[in-house]
Amino acid sequence: MLIGVPKEIKVREYRVGLVPANVRELVAHGHEVIVESGAGNGIGALDQQYQAAGATIVKSAQETFERAQLIIKVKEPQALERKWLKPGQILFTYLHLAPDPEQTQDLVSSGATCIAYETVTADGGGLPLLAPMSEVAGRLAVQAGAYFLEKAHGGAGILLGGVTGVEPARVTIIGGGIVGANAIDVALGMGAIVTLLDRNIDVLRNLSKQFGHRLHTVYSTTDAIEHHCSIADLVIGAVLVAGAAAPKLITRNIVSKMKPGSVIVDVAIDQGGCCETSRPTTHDAPTYVVDGVIHYCVANMPGSVPRTSAYALNNATLPYVLALADNGLQALRNNRHFLNGLNVHQGKVTNQSVASALGYTFHEPSAAIELIKE
Repeated sequence: MLIGVPKEIKVREYRVGLVPANVRELVAHGHEVIVESGAGNGIGALDQQYQAAGATIVKSAQETFERAQLIIKVKEPQALERKWLKPGQILFTYLHLAPDPEQTQDLVSSGATCIAYETVTADGGGLPLLAPMSEVAGRLAVQAGAYFLEKAHGGAGILLGGVTGVEPARVTIIGGGIVGANAIDVALGMGAIVTLLDRNIDVLRNLSKQFGHRLHTVYSTTDAIEHHCSIADLVIGAVLVAGAAAPKLITRNIVSKMKPGSVIVDVAIDQGGCCETSRPTTHDAPTYVVDGVIHYCVANMPGSVPRTSAYALNNATLPYVLALADNGLQALRNNRHFLNGLNVHQGKVTNQSVASALGYTFHEPSAAIELIKE
């Protein structure tokens, strides 16, 4: 199969779909890989390294899209890239379609087969291709929050861990999944007072066992969210409903009751955000202020540490990329968890959450995939 790796063009996105080591694996399996010139520069992987791994360097993204049978990316295709997608082509990347009607319409119109990293599942309900970026985002959320709590960056002027005789910052984390657990780890490590809210008692119990008495766990209700946001210096929204738009748990009214100079980091922004006052921002302009509260809503947070993120992502995606390259769409037929990653193909929406959110007819992937002709 001919596999294409374009350079990411989303603002301040430096990650790359395939690192040289993974290109080498694909070439060893008998596949041809083309890489847009400069695609790996953001992680220090130069064109010469890709060539040494067996890739062919091409000059433009358009050529990459026009030639490749399988496109491997990191972020959702931007409007320009979507124009180059065509029927019979496979796109494998993060999509986050539920809050993005324009992208969804373009993918439906393209006729391409579009597989989303974030909806591929695993036994036990895990999301193996979202997990590594969730780890990164959870850790970055605390760093970002600590940075913007500094007075010079618009915050209240609070040191997250405090000092002798001065109370540390209060951090409220909503959601105890991978993002939340990693945020807890870093926030506690920095000396903050940390409270976790979640509606799953088992999650609260397990994280309480993991982190001990330093972590305060609270069952999540509207009343609890309102109270713990109102006393927090930093609130981290770590809510995830796989494939669906995030629920708006932090209302505008709750934001209005938060302390001036406090910070919200909405990690759920890729799925529309879990705060009513959240809107996507970029690394160039990462924050804005509502009712005196700083909102950090960067939609590709892990892109700020691209070397760590790209290698972590590639470690997780390689088995799936190899399966697609070796077997084509039969790879989806062979693996029900991989099939769950199928969001759009041949003009049909095959993810229930996306279809419900955007008003499309849902097509069962296990039935629809049989109509695909390779």
